[in-house]
Amino acid sequence: MTPAVSAARSGALGGERLIPLNDEAATSKLGAAVAAELVHGDVVALFGDLGAGKTTFARGVLRALGHGGVVPSPTFTLVQHYEMPGISVAHFDLYRLGDVGELHELGLDDARHDGTVLIEWPEIAAHALPSDRLEVHLEDAGGGRIARLAAFGSWAGRLARLVA
Repeated sequence: MTPAVSAARSGALGGERLIPLNDEAATSKLGAAVAAELVHGDVVALFGDLGAGKTTFARGVLRALGHGGVVPSPTFTLVQHYEMPGISVAHFDLYRLGDVGELHELGLDDARHDGTVLIEWPEIAAHALPSDRLEVHLEDAGGGRIARLAAFGSWAGRLARLVA
């Protein structure tokens, strides 16, 4: 287990929140709620197994921010960039990353400097996750899913304001 994952599992520095997700619409709605709290420089780390809803969550974020186009999974491109009025979002998928040294080449630091960042499979780059972040752990819960949100740094106060 990576340091980022173990930190969240033992309790985030800014608190945790559990949110039941009965379907894809609920996952998108949670993404929209997170979008309402995003500020320049934010990192949202999306944890979960294949098919857990990470890209669905990211679509909810992007739609809420005003993106009306297609939101493909960045599994093969590794990163997709979205420019919306007032905010830039880089959506990373690190599942196929061959070497963590490639993060610099992908522009992770630049993307955070330029706007906000969504990262699927962040455990692959746990060392590069900033101490100020929101972790979204999408987990199976029998008949549906549950989102365990773990707040670090400035996300502590914002997590309490989330309306999902």
